[in-house]
Parts: sequence; C-alpha cells; structure tokens
Amino acid sequence: MTRPVTAPADHPAIAPPRIGVLVANLGTPDGTDYWSMRRYLNEFLSDKRVIDLPSWKWQPILQGIVLSKRPFSSGANYKTIWNNEANESPLMTITKEQVAGLRERAHALWGERVMVEFCMRYGNPSTESVVDRMVKAGCDRILFLPLYPQYAGATSATANDQFFRALMKQTRQPASRTVAPYFDRPDYIAALAGSVTRALNGVVPRKLVASYHGMPKRYLMQGDPYHCQCQKTSRLLGERLGWASDVIDTTFQSVFGREEWLRPYTVEHVAELAKKGFTEIAVISPAFSADCIETLEEIQGEIREAFIHAGGKEFTYIPCLNAHSDHLDVLTTIIAENLGGWM
Repeated sequence: MTRPVTAPADHPAIAPPRIGVLVANLGTPDGTDYWSMRRYLNEFLSDKRVIDLPSWKWQPILQGIVLSKRPFSSGANYKTIWNNEANESPLMTITKEQVAGLRERAHALWGERVMVEFCMRYGNPSTESVVDRMVKAGCDRILFLPLYPQYAGATSATANDQFFRALMKQTRQPASRTVAPYFDRPDYIAALAGSVTRALNGVVPRKLVASYHGMPKRYLMQGDPYHCQCQKTSRLLGERLGWASDVIDTTFQSVFGREEWLRPYTVEHVAELAKKGFTEIAVISPAFSADCIETLEEIQGEIREAFIHAGGKEFTYIPCLNAHSDHLDVLTTIIAENLGGWM
C-alpha cells in the first residue's frame, strides 16, 4: 500500500493496481449440522432464479415445511461424502485445488499483476466478501468466471447477479467482465473426451449417459438456452470420440417440486436402460466443473441404485474434470482470451 506522491499527508494509502480473476461455483454448506444446512438451503432456495414463485406463495412453504425437514435429509446426504479431514465438502476441496492450479498458471504468465480468487454463489466465501477483498488489494479490473460450461438462469445468471450486486456496494467500483458459456469450445470438449477415454480405458460403452442438472421445462419455453447447450455438448463429445450417434444419451437429474422438468429424468432413464438389456453403462456429468453432492451422492447413490435395482450389473461413473491439468489448461486459455486488452 502506498500514498500517491503528489497527495497530501492525510490521503489514504492505495494498493498498486492489479487485475482480478474471480471464479465462482454454486456453493456449499459450512457443515452437515441442521443450522448450517438450513442457512445454506434458505439462501439457495430463496433465490428467484432458482424458484421463481411469488414470495407470498413460496416463502411460507420454504420457511415452514421445507426448512423444517430438508436440512436433516440433506445433512445426512452430505455426511456420506464429507471431507472429514478438512471439514469441508468435496466441492470446496476441489475448488481450492482448481484455484491453486489457476494461480500457478496465472503467475507463470503474468506474475503478480493478476490475482486469482474464488467465491460461492451460496454460502462461503461469499461473492461480496471476495470482491471487497480484491478491490482492497488493488484490483481495478475484475474478470468474473462462473464455472458452468452451459448457461442457465439458475446457474450462470444468478452468479453474475450476485457479482453485480457486490460491485454496487463498492465506493471505487472496478471495471468488470463476465465470461461467456464455454459448452462447445473444442478444448473443453477435448478435455471431456479425454476424461471418458481415461475412465473407460479406450473401450466404447454400449451406453454413455450424459446426465445434466435439471430445470423446469417452463424455463426452456421462456427462452433459457440451457437445454440446447446440453444437447450440443453431448453431440460434440460423441463426435470427438468418434462414436455412433446413438451411444450417448442426454438426461437430466435433481428434479425438485411437482412441475415437469426437462426430460428424460436420469433416474428413470437408467432403470429403463437396464430393463432393455443395457446391463453395463457409464455416466458422466458435463454440466459440473467439480464433483459435488449431485455427482458423488445422487449419481453414485440414488441413480446407481435405480439402475442396479432394475437389473443393471455394471455402473461406471466418470468423474468431473475437477483439477485435472486438461481442465485447468482450458480455463487458463479462457481467462487469457477474456483478459485481452487488459494485459
């Protein structure tokens, strides 16, 4: 921190100018106990991008029925995957590993000029707290990167919303940019294909189920491009692998509430595959940048069980790209491209 040479003696010290890169993921509870889960679920399920019902209709249900029961069941699910050694969720552990790798690459390219941090849309570290820390560290420009390959209002847009709200609270507001979805980038598709090849040892499965996080079908009809981008990711992945067009099935998981969501539902689809004689399948989750409750507990728990119960024999889960070097190289390239003109 330095004081401008021409400034009076009482002028506040100012940090040297830097460029910030802020990567964002969905979020995680601070613990598996009832109150940690309740705080997290309350923030998540109060987001109008996630549940767009009028507050007068939804909040009594959320504060009454949902938050009285769901923290117990969600906490029990998190306990099955919790990183007890670090006392944090796998999503937090993996995100820290990703950011450590990105910092190393950024330092090699740009030295101390670029500051790389991460935040969570829900939970900690909050977007507001990290933006404030970066501004105080001298970041007069911030590149915001939501770690969602495909755009959805309930993921990319709400992360951007929170970033913009954080900027509104800054006296000296930094210039800002947000990163576009990268669902069809050749290097991202190549990284996905590499993860499939490694996990399956180069063997082509009879079926690879590409399971994406679901959303109400109504959002698609309102113009959300998520469904189309998921379909394109699956198609490009198959083409990159050189497989026949019928090997990869695109499905959607994590259905919530009573209205119709994007179909087919993963849990139903894998059971149907088993009944049709597809007793060996593989599952990948291209919408997630890091393994989390939806992949480690839902896919490898509920969805695997539905497949086995219906007669399936071998269920192979292909991990997310996580902190693999291929993934970090893709993200570094995306960052470099979006810093164009700033460096």
